[in-house]
Amino acid sequence: MGKKKVANFLYEDLSYKIRGCVFNVYNSLGFGHKENIYQKALAIEFNKAGIKFEKEKSLPIKYGEKELGKYRPDFVIENKIIIETKTVEFMPKNYETQLVYYLRGTKFRLGFLINFGTPRLDIRRRINSNQR
Repeated sequence: MGKKKVANFLYEDLSYKIRGCVFNVYNSLGFGHKENIYQKALAIEFNKAGIKFEKEKSLPIKYGEKELGKYRPDFVIENKIIIETKTVEFMPKNYETQLVYYLRGTKFRLGFLINFGTPRLDIRRRINSNQR
């Protein structure tokens, strides 16, 4: 039986390509390096895959029309997806919560939280379900 498509999967093709890049990096480097090593390797993979990205793009966090501060995610992919990378032994829930709040504050709809710090790669996909 073939792979079943999920109806209305947000940025499905781009998400698939991103995950492929992440797995290539992890399979090549393994776990245990510093975060910036994985970020540099991901940038190389994104370029190879033809994925447009910006590193540490400054995004305003707004409350209504008032700007409260700036958020600088590790990557902004094609001005659609936020990516945060981590290298921790255990991923605390507050990292996921923080990503969701960044999505809400910046009006992005999709984010990935990727942890390269464990023997098993951890990719968490979060959607901003509170779009206004």
